[in-house]
Amino acid sequence: MTKREIRDESGHLVRELHGVTLVQIIEYLVANVGWASLGEQIPVNCFTSNPSVKSSLTFLRRTPWAREKVEGLYVALRERELRKQPQG
Repeated sequence: MTKREIRDESGHLVRELHGVTLVQIIEYLVANVGWASLGEQIPVNCFTSNPSVKSSLTFLRRTPWAREKVEGLYVALRERELRKQPQG
């Protein structure tokens, strides 16, 4: 049995990050889980020590493994959010 493909409001697969910028991902995560939780889940200084969107962007653009973790967390949270919405 295959897992149901979760699509965003525009019909794109969430896991493909179509049209989603790194800034949007960081802002979404901060708004939904906060810097403290983000730093616990992905323990890097840009999230734990004087966190800001700017410092996070700089670090994540230069650090592929951390960016993959951030994108994975974003996809997981967005899929969970969209599963809860009524289908229409």
